[in-house]
Amino acid sequence: MSSTEARPADSRPGGQSDSDRPAVEVLTARKVPLGGPRAMTVRRTLPQRARTLIGAWCFADHYGPDDVSRTGGMDVAPHPHTGLQTVSWLFSGEIEHRDSLGSHARVRPGELNLMTGGFGISHSEVSTARTTTLHGVQLWVALPDAHRNTERDFQHYVPAPVPLRGGRARVFLGTLAGDTSPVRTFTPLLGAEVSVDPGAAVTFDVDPEFEHGVLVDTGDVRMSGTALAPSELGYAAPGHRTLTLANEGPESARLVLLGGPPFEEEIVMWWNFIGRTHDDIVQAREAWQNATDRFGTVEGYPGDRLPAPALPHSVLTPRKNPVPVPAAKGSR
Repeated sequence: MSSTEARPADSRPGGQSDSDRPAVEVLTARKVPLGGPRAMTVRRTLPQRARTLIGAWCFADHYGPDDVSRTGGMDVAPHPHTGLQTVSWLFSGEIEHRDSLGSHARVRPGELNLMTGGFGISHSEVSTARTTTLHGVQLWVALPDAHRNTERDFQHYVPAPVPLRGGRARVFLGTLAGDTSPVRTFTPLLGAEVSVDPGAAVTFDVDPEFEHGVLVDTGDVRMSGTALAPSELGYAAPGHRTLTLANEGPESARLVLLGGPPFEEEIVMWWNFIGRTHDDIVQAREAWQNATDRFGTVEGYPGDRLPAPALPHSVLTPRKNPVPVPAAKGSR
């Protein structure tokens, strides 16, 4: 997925001191159109003013359920990426993925498609003709400096459902509830879809070195006691050894659980590029605009590729997270 914002929301803290932050911060989404005459709208919770990353997770779009006969579905023309991995995860519908590595794959519910941009890749994403309702999340992972120029790659994985007392999970990255994904990442990460039965609660043992985010898709969810509405993202700093997710509603709740150790590197994030300096972004944009070999070619998309937006007149500066305030010692 391409970010339609050349410069996503400024991620500097909004005047809240570390000592004032609650145990679970609630991050609300903003609506962003993907473009076109019948633009499909997504709800974006990362990045934003209060928080740029959760672990290495740096971008979170949540969309649907959308009636594609009304919205037109997803049609994102070939566009570039650098310095990141894209994670596509669907609840319903189907998306056709093509990239400059030569990958031609379908994104289906419960199946992970992970693409590594590294030094440069391009891809397109189009909902298929058989899709009537499109519903899912698109996530990005920032690559650490030591690996941000790695070779482009594509991985597909179908995690089996893990039964829980009070729900179930599908672990697409990292380890949770005794299940481990084999998919390669460049920093420790956790990514899972979790369903919680009506009136139930599930408690996970989690790595206290990780910070965690819970993006609610459906249901009346509480994250360690804090209420989260659908499309909100709850954030918990490192220090917790368990994480409890409760469903107080009469229907099953569904959420996406993200985690990882705090990503301590500063990043410059602009359009679909992640670098470390303004010049990194300038060079990537020029390579895309000039159709160099850096991003390759996407074969089979029936249309033109996306042009890069104009650069701002100011110098792009690194994005900084607030310093995580660990949970109290011995916190559960």
